[in-house]
Amino acid sequence: MKEATKYSEADIDGLNRQLGGKSAEEIVRWAGDAFGGDIKFANSFGAEDVALMDIIGKTAPQIRVFTLDTGRLNDETYQVMEATRLRYEDIPIEVMFPDREKVESLTREKGFFSFRESVELRKECCSIRKVQPLKRALAGVEAWMTGLRRDQAVTRTDTPAVEWDAGNGIVKVNPIIDWSVDDVWTYIKANKVPYNKLHDQHYPSIGCAPCSRAIKDGEDIRAGRWWWENPEFKECGLHE
Repeated sequence: MKEATKYSEADIDGLNRQLGGKSAEEIVRWAGDAFGGDIKFANSFGAEDVALMDIIGKTAPQIRVFTLDTGRLNDETYQVMEATRLRYEDIPIEVMFPDREKVESLTREKGFFSFRESVELRKECCSIRKVQPLKRALAGVEAWMTGLRRDQAVTRTDTPAVEWDAGNGIVKVNPIIDWSVDDVWTYIKANKVPYNKLHDQHYPSIGCAPCSRAIKDGEDIRAGRWWWENPEFKECGLHE
């Protein structure tokens, strides 16, 4: 396996200049060549991520893949996980679970819906079920990859194709950051990519079951995530 290239925060501007105007496929290929097996793709199995998984499978299968199973996902999410596992059988999917004792303590002390009581309590739940498992997944690698897009949320409008993840001390690569939602679905349909069937029920953004709902016509695509909070707070901590 190729040894990973070592990058630091000082390299990020140059990498964005180098990759400016490149296609998602070209960015994925670059990441696979630069980092080899020392980059991991965080696959949540939403529309963006299944499209990116297909690109990885065709372009850079050496990129490692993991997912975060929070213990509160929809059945439809598990169905697309399995369909993806079978389609890309040469790419193992590492499943990261939250710490059992922390989940047990949270639910015992604060109940099953504490995340709806305040932003702070919601972020506590996200930290236990998502952020801490993410840190374990990224331990020892040089970079990670996401399916972020700029027009997904007000919190992502300035996100570049390559950034420095200061919280984890590694490079973060966002190959489809410039894609529109139409670009995502055009790719899925053209390549017959398995996707979460909740998308057909007006769920453009899917996370944990109690924190995701269908949206109405005219609503923002992130309106169904943590709908009881203001848009500027709608991040779980994975991308802050």
